[in-house]
Amino acid sequence: MTAAGKTPETEGQVSDAVTGNWVDRLAPAWTRPYLRLSRADRPIGTWLLLLPCWWGALLAAAAQGAFGWREAWVLVGCGIGAWLMRGAGCTWNDITDRKFDAAVARTRSRPIPSGQVSVRQAGIWLALQALIAFLILLSFHNTAILLGIGSLVLVVIYPFAKRFTWWPQVFLGLAFNWGALLAWAAVTGSLGWPPVLLYLSGIAWTLFYDTIYAHQDKEDDALIGVKSTARLFGTATYRWLRWFLVATVLLMALAILLALLPVANPLVLAVALGGPWAFGWHLAWQLRSLDIDDPAVCLRLFRSNRNAGLVPALFVAIASIL
Repeated sequence: MTAAGKTPETEGQVSDAVTGNWVDRLAPAWTRPYLRLSRADRPIGTWLLLLPCWWGALLAAAAQGAFGWREAWVLVGCGIGAWLMRGAGCTWNDITDRKFDAAVARTRSRPIPSGQVSVRQAGIWLALQALIAFLILLSFHNTAILLGIGSLVLVVIYPFAKRFTWWPQVFLGLAFNWGALLAWAAVTGSLGWPPVLLYLSGIAWTLFYDTIYAHQDKEDDALIGVKSTARLFGTATYRWLRWFLVATVLLMALAILLALLPVANPLVLAVALGGPWAFGWHLAWQLRSLDIDDPAVCLRLFRSNRNAGLVPALFVAIASIL
């Protein structure tokens, strides 16, 4: 035992990590602080960054009426890139928020405030992740490369948003859903209204799930002066979430209509449109289950958005191969 009540596997474990995750159980001890810094022990963020990429790539493939090796590589490349860039973004977030994290019960166990990793080590780790992700980006179309480089502005700004606006979730949405534009461009070489509407749908979705997430920390956030939509909405959260749900579904449905109506047969269109409506049912279930004063419920529902986001991806994937 390394300390009272701790084993080598739980030493340094982050408080909100999934119990028994692969990092704490299987990763070599020297890698664990860096993997925790990248949130590899909390994979939901990678999924939330990846899913809009898959929406964009799959909808582009369905609009072109073809799914081949290029489209398959875009899906795989986005998967690897999402893991790396989510890790880089979280590392940057933890560098900038290290003093805030030390003051919040849920986050003071993170690698930097807990002393597992120095700021200098975190900076080197950030650069390494970003470099590998950039090499993957270079395999995409030039338009996608430019979009990928442009996304760095949003990544840099996001950690500071909660210091100057009550709507930091908007900045998170702008950054986390950029992949819908990038992946569409990686497949088609251009942009258009369908990926833009898909991007806006993803932003509304982010406002939905991250407001739920932010309710976990609202008391600590109030003490240290951090802003969020959870604090802004308060007991009106349920009403706001209903509007975000409606916006998510309608914008996604409109994106699919604009992408497929000119080219797809009625069956393909019907299958693809089933995605946003099933997605909406999942979000409605979350809203019915939500208790904004129960952090455990908020975390459970937030994590359920991996399955929620996979629903439209599955429907559009089926449409792309019909």
